[in-house]
Amino acid sequence: MDNALTIDVEDYYMVSSFADKISYDDWGSFESRVERNTQTILNLLDEYKVKATFFVLGWVCNKYPKLVKEIHQAGHEVASHGYSHRLIYNLTRNEFREDIRRAKESLEDTIGAEIYGFRAASYSIIRETLWALDILMEEGYIYDSSIFPVHHDRYGMPDSDRFPHTISRNGAKIQEFPLSTYRIFGLNIPVAGGGYMRLLPLYFMKKAINSINKAEKKPFILYLHPWEIDPNQPRIKGTWISNIRHYQNIKSAYPKLEALLKGYKFKPLAEFISDDI
Repeated sequence: MDNALTIDVEDYYMVSSFADKISYDDWGSFESRVERNTQTILNLLDEYKVKATFFVLGWVCNKYPKLVKEIHQAGHEVASHGYSHRLIYNLTRNEFREDIRRAKESLEDTIGAEIYGFRAASYSIIRETLWALDILMEEGYIYDSSIFPVHHDRYGMPDSDRFPHTISRNGAKIQEFPLSTYRIFGLNIPVAGGGYMRLLPLYFMKKAINSINKAEKKPFILYLHPWEIDPNQPRIKGTWISNIRHYQNIKSAYPKLEALLKGYKFKPLAEFISDDI
């Protein structure tokens, strides 16, 4: 079965876990590693002839347009990760609209093609911010991949549909691609990638993918950040939980990604868009 591979293109110092230590205004003062790390992922995908969706921050696009053009020219899908990586529940509706509009315009101007998809910073479309879907539709987005059907301290909608579905709101439709979960004993266990992939044993990841593909007959949606394949990145002193989320088992991400590319088929999210959108 075809699964979806998604890459959230942001640098190590842009993550929400360190937002209390590093402000958006200071981003330009840090050593950037996003180009080299994304290039490493591009090379790996080329080796295995896999195409993916790259959710790119508008800020990264403006700073490194050559990188974004290379992603597009290599045949991957470029989608929006917003402009400034701000959590939606910390934004007003107008601020969110301005952010996603700015990101979409920057990405489309850079690659010369339309952007269809969006993923919120830290999956911050939750029950209280479902209004963001209305704005996404108004701004021309066709699909979203921001809802994580799990319990979490910063995000999550555990009662949401676990698999791709169409959401209708106020006479408009948008396709939702939730992050993958493994259903065990009535609970949704997060297995979609990122920190979960680093923490979980590879055999458990494979067991989850096999269950979703074979038993539930649904695609698995995997995500990763370029900084997760970079164990030598500069260290930031965050809280103990932030440090665990960011650095735990970071050396395992690249080999686990390669193992999954060897064992499963992946393609961009845009190729899963429903015909009724």
